[in-house]
Amino acid sequence: MDDIKVYSEAVQYIKVDMGSEMYGIDINFVDNIVRPQTVTRVPNVAPYIKGVINIRGEIVPIMSLRLKMGLEEIPESKSTRFIIIKLEKYGKIGLIVDAVKEVISLTEDMIENVKHDSNDDSIQYVFAVGKTDSTLVSLLDLDAVTYDKSMKED
Repeated sequence: MDDIKVYSEAVQYIKVDMGSEMYGIDINFVDNIVRPQTVTRVPNVAPYIKGVINIRGEIVPIMSLRLKMGLEEIPESKSTRFIIIKLEKYGKIGLIVDAVKEVISLTEDMIENVKHDSNDDSIQYVFAVGKTDSTLVSLLDLDAVTYDKSMKED
């Protein structure tokens, strides 16, 4: 009985490319990953909201993760994907990413929380960094990513 090892539970993340950086999205929030499709524009929305799509009869807003994070917009490629996430507060939202790479598992000891400087907006969408054998993966705070300052809380 003394030889029982306690392993911390691993959390799985979808590893995505955004430019030269790797980001992780908690798989528990991922509803679907789809190839890009025709996006219907919606007037008077933030520039990072590209419009809406219809997925199996459900209208889902689509957000450019690049634009939301202050990166320059690039044309879609063969590897571009829409990651449909489902959040309790907002429902389903599609995130446009450059490419989906793989699913990784990170245990608690592989994750280091990021300390936020109130004067630095550059890391406001990242809550931690995951350390794998070969790379560092910035783990996205989906509530911060999907929050729109222009929307008023009810």
